[in-house]
Amino acid sequence: MTKPSALDRATQQHQWRWGRAELFSRAPGRVNLIGEHTDYNDGFVLPMALPFDTAIAASRAPNGSKTEILSEGFGHAVLAPASTEIESHHWAVYLHGVHDLLKAEGVDPGPWKATIATDIPAGAGLSSSAALEVAVASAILGFAQTERSPAETARLCQRVDNEMVGIPSGPMDQMISASAVAGHASLIDCRSLQTRPHPLPERSVVAIMDTNTRRQLVDSEYSERRAACVRAAEAMGVDSLRDARLEDLDLLPTELGTERRRAHHVITENQRTLDAAQAMSDGDPETLGALMNSSHESLRDDYEVSGPALDQIVEIARQSPGCFGARLTGGGFAGCAVALVQADQAVEFQARVAQRYRTAQGLDAQIWLCEPAAGASVTTADA
Repeated sequence: MTKPSALDRATQQHQWRWGRAELFSRAPGRVNLIGEHTDYNDGFVLPMALPFDTAIAASRAPNGSKTEILSEGFGHAVLAPASTEIESHHWAVYLHGVHDLLKAEGVDPGPWKATIATDIPAGAGLSSSAALEVAVASAILGFAQTERSPAETARLCQRVDNEMVGIPSGPMDQMISASAVAGHASLIDCRSLQTRPHPLPERSVVAIMDTNTRRQLVDSEYSERRAACVRAAEAMGVDSLRDARLEDLDLLPTELGTERRRAHHVITENQRTLDAAQAMSDGDPETLGALMNSSHESLRDDYEVSGPALDQIVEIARQSPGCFGARLTGGGFAGCAVALVQADQAVEFQARVAQRYRTAQGLDAQIWLCEPAAGASVTTADA
């Protein structure tokens, strides 16, 4: 029996709890094909939206004084007229953050009630938090009958991560969730937030490989990686590593060896990402796969954000039928890897990787074969 979609589950829960929903929003998770740790360096990324959504069913509460939200698997949250401070690690901080930032911009639809459901695995590096932010922002804007461009929505939701959760992340996750084009990955310029869609090469499909290991970005060395990039850019006299060239690395003093490795990754990864977009335009899965392989090695050796489980599953993927290339995806340390696979061998690939992967802790992998999905959307009950 097929599990109901996140939107169906949210709608059913809303009907049971509060009655008929008036408005529905959804926002997808994402996988980044290439361009890792470049977004907060004003660089280039090439993500695609996944067919895994966070969905909200909502209705106005004209006689109420507060907004109430019930989340499948996480519990109940209240957004009172004056939000109280909330712990940065609590799931409801994303709701409060989006609500408060929009209210500060004059977007206040009054109290409402909502239920949330999601199909995005939490902590897997598939941007479950960004999808929640974008879905909530879409719902509030829908109730207020106010429009924002995908870039404006993404920037606002990025502020929640940066200012309220404490993650110094770039805009990639929110931008692809808000703006993705079905059937396409998007080359995103993280300085201007201009996007250009690119279809996957013919006869290829994307495989998401979840190692079932987990990490917390706030507790990881993510912030130190960003700080090292800032130090490297300052030492090279550029505004960000987006503007640096390989020859600029010679400007770094010997004692900044770590900063040199971090900068080397970002500079080469930006070029790999542009080359990957060109390979997609050319319909060349072999070149795209080779670039993904090089990206993983750079992330492992220069940026040092891989881990035993990620290295293991990437190596197994590369040795499996039909694999053009594979790499870790997301912040790193744990979570998911991504592979580009020949479509007519994808099922065999999926079975082989699942059979051969097993961590020392005894965890098995989950593997999904995915086509690029559409970005966030809002509908009403009367639509």
